[in-house]
Amino acid sequence: MEACDLGWSIAMIGRGYSAFVDPVFASFPRGARGYQLLHTVIHKNVESQTALADYLGIDRTVMPYFVDDLQAEGLVERRDDPADRRRRIVAATPKGEQQYRTLSAQVLAAEREFFGELPDPERSAFIDTLSTLAHRGRALGAPTRR
Repeated sequence: MEACDLGWSIAMIGRGYSAFVDPVFASFPRGARGYQLLHTVIHKNVESQTALADYLGIDRTVMPYFVDDLQAEGLVERRDDPADRRRRIVAATPKGEQQYRTLSAQVLAAEREFFGELPDPERSAFIDTLSTLAHRGRALGAPTRR
């Protein structure tokens, strides 16, 4: 196979992945980003709405609209932080947890379709490597331009 540019490869993976997975979120509030928000409040211990925005890379001024849309559907709720009444915690509702389980199964099926004939060990290694790089990129933050 011919060598190619890393940036191009990443872009094509993103486009291909989106083509398979985005239809799962067609009727979900805020689409894939709304699903990521729901995933995060279920699986991560994020201490506030502001921290949630930072974690997801969503502008802090836009995050309330994301939460509002999911809350309007009964998928999440804002709760007072018992440790700091000035802070609000975003938590999944039982309906949100059920919807997440349903969507997660559909996402997994779409991902398997996206990966096609790639053997499971290679798929797992790719996902592990991608996760490592994503966490590294997040930890490093955006580089300062000169």
